[in-house]
Amino acid sequence: MSEAPILIVDDEDDLRELLVINFERDGLTTLQASTGQQALDICAAQTPALVVLDLMLPDISGNEVCRRLRAEAATADVPVIMLTAKGEEIDRVVGFEVGADDYVVKSSFSVRELVLRVRAVLRRRGNAAPAPAAEPAVGQRLIHGDLSVDADAHRVWVQGDEILLTATEFRLLWVLASRPGRVLTRGVLLQDVWDMPPDLNTRTVDTHVKRLREKLGPAARHVETVRGVGYRFNPSPRA
Repeated sequence: MSEAPILIVDDEDDLRELLVINFERDGLTTLQASTGQQALDICAAQTPALVVLDLMLPDISGNEVCRRLRAEAATADVPVIMLTAKGEEIDRVVGFEVGADDYVVKSSFSVRELVLRVRAVLRRRGNAAPAPAAEPAVGQRLIHGDLSVDADAHRVWVQGDEILLTATEFRLLWVLASRPGRVLTRGVLLQDVWDMPPDLNTRTVDTHVKRLREKLGPAARHVETVRGVGYRFNPSPRA
């Protein structure tokens, strides 16, 4: 069971109750919010393990709630799954740009699928069970100088200190680090990380690379910009 609760943010009472019943039946604890401000207040008081977030809220939009969560140190790494009636491609693009980890359209989702998605994100973040104190065996990791990336545990270390990444940031780093020296275009990264069309005109990739670099600190130099093309992971950058 997750130690922290799942926060469900939606102004539809019936939908919130449906999700609460199914999440708690699956062993997850929950909190509820019907407005964006209420969600932000709850997160400020008790950091949730994950947020299921509607976009169309009566006060603050879900996108703005997500943006504010990402701007606060205490909630910057909390996974966010957007559950919304807005299913256009541009809506998904904006959702990912403001920091969502997953995007589910209400008209085509099943509750069981959502529970499985929540479980998958929690596993990637190491929240589904207490993380072991010791680092995993070296054979399970990619190691590039001061950067160590564990694919199975979805954990990252820089100079021996663990760095907390969102699920999307981890996928982005893994795609880059597992192909050292290769220039990956923004289109390739959109396909491989976000499962989005490669010809989209969006700053999703650049926005997430910027966030990733900020979290990697001294290891950010591994992620090089290839101007006009995309990004390359350099396993041995200059200090």
